[in-house]
Formats: sequence, structure tokens, C-alpha cells
Amino acid sequence: MTGFSPFSPPPFAPPHSDAPHDWVDRLLLAGPGGEECLHLGAPLDRDALRTLVEEQSVRLTAAGLGPGGTAALRLPPSVAFVAVLLACWRLGAQVALLDHRLTDHEIDAAVARLAPQVLVGSAHRPAAALRGFSDVEPVAVRLPDGQPARTGHALIQLSSGSTGPAKVIARTAADLLRELDCYRRLVAFPGEGERVVLLSSVVHVLGLVGGLLNALYVRAALTVPERMTAAGILAAVADSDRPTTVIGVPFHAELLAGAVAPPALPRLRRMIVAGELVRPGLPALFTERYGVPLGTMYGMTETGVIATDLDGTLHPAKRPVHGMRLLLVKGELQLGAVSSPYPGLDDPTRWSDGWLHTRDAAELDADNGLVTVLGRLDSQVSIGGLKVDLTEVEQTLTALPEVREAVVVFDCGAIEAYLATEPDADLALVRDGLARRLAAYKRPRRLALLPRLPRTATGKLLRDPAALRDTASAGTAGAATTH
Repeated sequence: MTGFSPFSPPPFAPPHSDAPHDWVDRLLLAGPGGEECLHLGAPLDRDALRTLVEEQSVRLTAAGLGPGGTAALRLPPSVAFVAVLLACWRLGAQVALLDHRLTDHEIDAAVARLAPQVLVGSAHRPAAALRGFSDVEPVAVRLPDGQPARTGHALIQLSSGSTGPAKVIARTAADLLRELDCYRRLVAFPGEGERVVLLSSVVHVLGLVGGLLNALYVRAALTVPERMTAAGILAAVADSDRPTTVIGVPFHAELLAGAVAPPALPRLRRMIVAGELVRPGLPALFTERYGVPLGTMYGMTETGVIATDLDGTLHPAKRPVHGMRLLLVKGELQLGAVSSPYPGLDDPTRWSDGWLHTRDAAELDADNGLVTVLGRLDSQVSIGGLKVDLTEVEQTLTALPEVREAVVVFDCGAIEAYLATEPDADLALVRDGLARRLAAYKRPRRLALLPRLPRTATGKLLRDPAALRDTASAGTAGAATTH
């Protein structure tokens, strides 16, 4: 897939023409000046944030950014990231978010693909991997080959890349505001006067919209832990008397569920995760450990949140959010979407006739409207003429006491499983457990044991067969393979 099509851009693309021109000031930055809105190492109130956004607006203007312009941000989670992002939008620019953990080679490829006029990076090296945020000075560099916005979209994101090359996805300001309205209507989602402890990446949809933008929109305080360890996260949760919701991915819930002797957290309301299916047993384990629900959400970078089960009472089903139109076509979930979120790409297998193709297998309950996501549509494979759902195999593996994580793929005509097991796990018990739970044709032909499974920058398990095979054969200490 290529990026934008090489047509000649107009001299001026109306910036965010589908949303109020002052949407950032009126909807994200408004509020009492002394009210705390961010806490990344130290509290930051709205007056201070507005001052920082104004300062970055001046710097970006000096770098040549203006209405209809384009900027790419390569900044770690930081106050600077928030200030620069909001400043770009206030100037009427289109913003592409690049994960700061990408290599220089990957950044160069993304810049060549997106052609931003301004690249904003950090003057200092980001914090270590387990740090939740950095203290950085943003530097805006004008790029000679940059192009103005070809569309009126406010946001450009790259998909997680867990199953292959990342997709270029564009969203309008109005679409972001629609998603924020969906969150506002969810009674169990963080609201005014409450607090969010955010673990998800702010360059991807859950952390960006469900975490950062929603907190600013509803005037909830947002905290990022200093360290993304179980102890660091729990310390951040405990450090406030406000009702607190933790937002992350299933990996973070696994981390907290495995914490030894966690402290009492009387202000914790719930944890909410999204990004991939949770393993069987995790919601109950989390609730047993902390006494609060593990809520789940289903969404896509293309649309944001689609359906939720924030109280954990519907699992594995979820209720569609306000205004979401769902359709099931030959087992595939499709979403109502007026236009394609893929600029410059004409691919009817992704979007056609007002419907976005999720490529997720699902079930829709005609009586109550609930949706149950079963996994990727391409997880259903044929073995000797018999249908096998790789998601079923994967969840069967992760339900075994010896297995912490599993990824199951279909490659070269065979099912393969990559496992991270408990220390000193007995492989014979894993085989035994599979034999008792799955028919022979469903069982993986190959099991690869790894100390840990590779993940994308956002914490999703990597599912590309070639990359998994490379990891398994890289000679990682403790790795073993069995047939």
C-alpha cells in the first residue's frame, strides 16, 4: 500500500472545515485556570497548559507552519507532546503522529511517505524504556520537500502494524469530537472531577482520544506514571483521592493482575483495556485482585471506540456506542462510515458504499444489539478441509496454567504457536492440556517457546509470521522449539 496519491494539492486546504474553528480553545483548553489537567512528574494546571500551547504556536509559526500546513510529531509522551499537538491544531495544521520508539530508518520512511512540511522532534534523548514520560524540549525543523495538506483532515495516524505494514489513516476534527461525545455518554467512563491513569501510547487512538483528549474535554485530571512497572503504576493510582480509572492494553492488565501484594486502592473505580482480545480468566483474576471491574472496549484507529463493556458484565459481548452503525456481512463486521479513512487509497475491500470493512469476525445479537468480536477474519483457516479458528486455539493455550501469553498463526499450510510460559513450565503439560481441549486437527504442528513474545510499539502482540519466526530463530536465551 502506498500513502497519499500523487495529485497536485490545492493551494489551500480548508483546515478542519467540518469543525468549529476554535474547537481546541473552546473544547479542549477551556476551564478554570488553576484546575489541574495533567500530571507528568508534576501537576500542570490549565493556565500553564494554555501558556505552553501559545508558546509552541509562536515557534511553529516561525518554522513556517500555518493553516493548511502539515506537521509530523516525533515526541515521547511528555507535556511538550501535548502542547505541540494542540498548537498545531490551533494553527489549522494537519498533524501526523509518529511513535518516538521507531528507528531513524523507519522515521525517514514515514516522512518520505507523508511529506510533512515541519518535523517536530526532541532536542534531548527520550527517557529509558520503562519510563512513562520524558522531559523534552521540542525542536521544529522545516523540511524542504514537505507538502501542504491535501485534505481537511486534522489527524494522520499509522496503524499498529501488528499483522503487517502499517496503514495511513486520516481522521477529521469532527470525527474526533464525535468520538469524544461517545465517551461523554458512557456513564462509567471518566468524567469531570475524576482522574485517569494512562498507560496507553498517546500516538495511538486509545491513549490519544480515550485518554488525553477525553480528559481535557471532560476536565478530568490525567496522570502518566513515572515508571511503567506494576509498582510504578500502582503508586500512580494510589497518589490521589480522586476516583481513578486506569486505561491501557491487556498487557498492562496482565502486569497488574500478577502484582504481588498490591496496596489497597480505595479510589480505583475500574481498569479499561482495548487493543486486542483479553485472555479467558483475566477479567475475573483482575477483579479478584483489586475488587473492581476490568472493562473492555473494541475499536479501530479508523473510527476510535466502537463498542464497550466497561463493567465487565457482558463479556465477551460489548454494547455499540452512541450512533455506531454495525452490519454483519458473511461473518465480517462492517461499520457505517460516510467516507473512506484512507486518503489516496481506492480499495473496495477496505471501504465501499458507506461501509468500513473491519476484517474482524463477529456475531451480532439481533435482539439486544450486542456485538461479540471473535478475532481477525483471516484467523479462520482450513486444515484438511476442516475449519479452524486460530483465536480459539490461542485462547485455549492462554487458559492453560503453564502459558502466560500465546500467538497462533497459520503459515506454510500449518498452524504454529509461539508461547511465553511460566518459569520451568513443563511442555508435556501444555501438550496434554491441548490434547484434552482441542481436536487433533486444531492443535499447532509447531510450538515455539520464548522468554517473552515480541510486541509492537503500542504493546500489541506481533502477529506477522515472518517476524515471529525470526524472533524464534534468533537464538534468544531460553528459547526452544518443538514439533
